[in-house]
Amino acid sequence: MTVSSFPLAQLTAFVLAVLLAYRFAKTRRHAPFPPGPQGWPIIGNVLDIPTEYQWKTFAKWGEKWGDIMSVNVLGQRMVIINSARVAVELLDRKSSIYSDRPHMVMIGEIVGWTRIVSLHNYGPRFRETRRLLSQMLGSRDKVAWLAPLLEAEEHRFLLHVLKDPDSLVAQVRKAAGAIILMLAYGYEVKDGEDPYVAIVEKAMSEVSAAATPAAFLVDFFPILRYFPPWLPGGGWKKNIPEYTKDLDAMCDIPYQFVKQHMAVGSFIPNFTSRLLEDNLSAEREQLVKDAASSFYAGGSDTTVSTITGFFLAMMCYPDVQKRAQAEIDTVIGSDRLPVLADRGRLPYLHALCLELLRWNPVAPLAIPHVLAQDDVYAGYYLPKGTTVMANVWKLLHEPETYANPFNFDPSRFISSGKRTAEQDPRSYAYGFGRRICPGMYLADATVFLAVAMSLAVFDIRKPVIDGVEVHPNMEFTSGVISHPPPFKCSIVPRSAKAEALVISTEMKA
Repeated sequence: MTVSSFPLAQLTAFVLAVLLAYRFAKTRRHAPFPPGPQGWPIIGNVLDIPTEYQWKTFAKWGEKWGDIMSVNVLGQRMVIINSARVAVELLDRKSSIYSDRPHMVMIGEIVGWTRIVSLHNYGPRFRETRRLLSQMLGSRDKVAWLAPLLEAEEHRFLLHVLKDPDSLVAQVRKAAGAIILMLAYGYEVKDGEDPYVAIVEKAMSEVSAAATPAAFLVDFFPILRYFPPWLPGGGWKKNIPEYTKDLDAMCDIPYQFVKQHMAVGSFIPNFTSRLLEDNLSAEREQLVKDAASSFYAGGSDTTVSTITGFFLAMMCYPDVQKRAQAEIDTVIGSDRLPVLADRGRLPYLHALCLELLRWNPVAPLAIPHVLAQDDVYAGYYLPKGTTVMANVWKLLHEPETYANPFNFDPSRFISSGKRTAEQDPRSYAYGFGRRICPGMYLADATVFLAVAMSLAVFDIRKPVIDGVEVHPNMEFTSGVISHPPPFKCSIVPRSAKAEALVISTEMKA
């Protein structure tokens, strides 16, 4: 009997039977998925995942489902790691297969943020971009060569805060931007509102909001990108032109600044100029441009969050502030500001910087990894294409690792008597495996200098309004990058000598 003469109903039943048998056999071949909450048919756990503070929900789920768990989001398997041990075993030790990035239709394909190294797919372009960045930032010794620049910018930061303490957050952003724009492009940030800083900050705020897990259905149903915006649910498209324009501005405008100044020989040597000294192909030039953009995108917003969080912590934990200041006074004295080379002689200050990273991690869920091939771990099946998220917030608040994890206590990182220092949070806060932050040493040095110099000259207190001390909100924001909430802060010179020390930096400049 030919296929054409075979009854259609019987043919259909036969095909379905074969497909079901194949699916059953495939399922039988593999171990089960990691456990997790029971989802709904078709949509899975979409309704279970909150739109804010997902890391807290995932941590709570982990109490029931364990250190490695999974959810189903519209057919896409997502694994959540709530344990440092599991994160290291998978993302570090198996980094060769756990280093890809999710297929992000909205911010990746449509807006174009995959040109930034942190969102590159794992492959030759990613590795070459990392190599270029590593030439300037790849070790503590390399960053130590940048100490004069970092210290000069933090000096300026102190002066700006002294003149206008109410603009603290703006000054933190400006100082972080000034360091990276100088290193990446040889650009000197202007007094007042700088146009380049404004360009980059706008683009970064947009991607932080747009990259939130499950923020856009188009990431799960790519066909939605072709639907007209006037259809119900199409409102997400209205921001695409602005997002794309702002990303292009962030990448193109500082890059053209370098090229224009190189053409007339009036540039400050920098990351981009060094790579443009040779004649480059169009493809290579695009890679250099994107690498320079990655410089800023990868570090500015995270550093801003940590340093702003420092000021919030100091006014809420005055005993910590006093102990750190006493150490500075004893080791450094009051005749100069701390410098990067002093860090080894300031153990409590070093511990304070570590506690800032642990207390409220700036990237609570990091950026998701994607599995490049099937894997089996602890008896669980993890198929190729699985999104894997390390709950960094949970790792840094694990009571078995950190005693009283919700207390702000820098001394946890100092060995004394029978007490052993707790786990260095940098092991988790900067990411894992081949996706670890390429600018981690720069960020580490920048935070230390901002903290050390600020404590050397300022007292940071809760504000008093109408005779009443104001207690700030301590709930950091949600999003890919978590920031302190808006707060008011009293920042005053510790003494006339401290004030003169800050002002002396203006005279030297």
